[in-house]
This record gives sequence, structure tokens and C-alpha cells, in this order.
Amino acid sequence: MSGLEKELSGVSEWKDQARLVEASRKMSSLKQEVEQFEQFQKEAEDLAELIDLSSKDKDFKLAQETAKMAAKLFQKLEAKESEVFLSGPYDKNNAILTINAGAGGNDAEDWATILLRMYERFADRRGFKYSTFSRSFGQPGPEGRMGTKEVALEIRGKNAFGLLRGESGVHRLVRISPFSAKQLRHTSFASIEVMPELAEEIAREIEIKEEDLRVDTYRASGPGGQYVNKRESAIRITHLPTKIVVSCQVERTQGMNRKKAMDILRSKLLQKKEREKKSKMERVKGVSKSPEWGNQIRSYVFYPYKMVKDHRTGVETSQLETALDGNLDQFIEAELRLT
Repeated sequence: MSGLEKELSGVSEWKDQARLVEASRKMSSLKQEVEQFEQFQKEAEDLAELIDLSSKDKDFKLAQETAKMAAKLFQKLEAKESEVFLSGPYDKNNAILTINAGAGGNDAEDWATILLRMYERFADRRGFKYSTFSRSFGQPGPEGRMGTKEVALEIRGKNAFGLLRGESGVHRLVRISPFSAKQLRHTSFASIEVMPELAEEIAREIEIKEEDLRVDTYRASGPGGQYVNKRESAIRITHLPTKIVVSCQVERTQGMNRKKAMDILRSKLLQKKEREKKSKMERVKGVSKSPEWGNQIRSYVFYPYKMVKDHRTGVETSQLETALDGNLDQFIEAELRLT
């Protein structure tokens, strides 16, 4: 019997429900891992038999089918290999991804909307679920086209944070502006912040004093000023000591929106604490970095050629539309290996 199984066997004596939930979650995750590796082993054994059979019988059609099966198994193993690099304390958690449009009006807000769609498509490809915490819209452009000033997205799935954490930073877009009557080339920026969604037992360890909060309520709204509801159920919380502002408007009641907003605030405070610790270590080591906003991690170029380039890993592709449709695996896997 494993250590976790022994721990769970004494469940009737447990008083700490948080400890029970966490141990059960770990046990379920480990069982899934074992079942997956057993499945890989079975597929590899079946494949070996088919290879041997097609070789003996000189069956060309069977050999072709076997090659297709081998390619699929190789893809599965490659995807599993990337999980080896997901060893951080929160890598297996859900993710909270926030997109902020940079300066630049309609162009920057349109770029933020494009990035939102890109990450939604990425989640679809991975089988993740997602929902919007909050979203604020910009001013209408030509033909009423409306972009995004800021949006917070919850992405739920195994390893969501671990896979997406490297997306934090500034993303740059170069294109002919659809908002320019003179068809001028324009550069737009948007910043991405990715935080882990914390388990309840970890969240409880982050102390937040009520007197340190300013809570504002407002009506949740969408494009064109159409209210999601007529009551002030949306919540905006300002953490006064750090000036961190979070909001949530997707739930039906103030209480539910407040809980979601507090979850985001705890994640932001944890990330701030870890960034400060990392910054202190870098100062000790003599490492210096340029300001984050001027330090883009990835560029997406529509004109004068098509290219996506990650400036950290050097990975680039001319398949711009494919990347913007959520196919980010080559960038994410390269960044995971780099860290």
C-alpha cells in the first residue's frame, strides 16, 4: 500500500477536510498517471507485434497502417515528455490568464481581442474548459468594431498553468492597421499575465485584512452598453497596500463575484511575493533586466512578411494564422525546455 493509500485509509479519523481533499486529488492524479503509462506499454507491445507480422508476411498495406499507428504513439509520447518539465508547485493547477491592451487605441484593443481568441482556441485544442471572469471594452472603431481593454480568463484543465505560465509577458503585433485610412503599418502591444488558481488550503495561508480592501460594485456590461443584468452584481476589489485591482462580473450575485475576485487577488498576491523573491535573488547575482513592457517575448508579423517569432527560444514559424488559431505547442514546449 502506498503512502497516500495508507493516509486515506484513516479517513474516518480525519478532521482536516482540506487535507482529505488534497490527498484524494493526488491519489486520483497518480492513478491516472499509472493507467496512462500502462496504456502506452500496451500500445507499444501491440505495435511491436504488428511490425513483426507485417515484416514476416511482407504485407505492405499492414506496414502502412503500422507506420500511422507508430506516428500517433510517438506524438502521444512527445506530449507526455513535455509534462516532465512541469514540476513547479502549481504547474498542475488551473490558470487565470489576463490580457491587457497596450497604448494605441483601437489597434491595441483589437490585438487584445485576437489574443483572447488565440488562447480560447488553444484551450479547445487541449480539451480545457474556459470562462471569462471579467472584460472591459474599448471605444468603438470604424463600422462599430469594438476591441478589448482588459479581460481575465479562467482556463481549467490538468497542467493548464504549467503549460501557459511561459506566456506571461509582452506580445507584439506588426500589421497594416485595419483602422488606418492611409493603410499604414502599425505596431501594437498587449501584456499577458498568467497566474495559478490556488487550492483552498493554499489560499487560506495568504492573509488579507478586510481593512486593506476597497470594494466597489457596478453593473456588468458588454459591447454597446448592453447590461448583462440590471443590478450592481459586478465586483471590483482594490488591495490598498499593493494597489492591485481585481474584478469579476460573470456570476449572478455579488457574493459569488466577490469570491471569484478574492481568488484572483490571492493568486496575484502570491505571484507578487514570488516575483519579489526572484528579483531579490537576481540583484544578489547581479542580473539586470529591461522593463517588462519593452521586453516583448514574442512578435507576430503580418507585414511585410508573415512570421511568429519567440524572442526567448528563437523558435519561429511562417504559419501565422495557425499560431493565432491556438496551435502554440512548439513555442510552449521550447520555452518549457528552456526553463
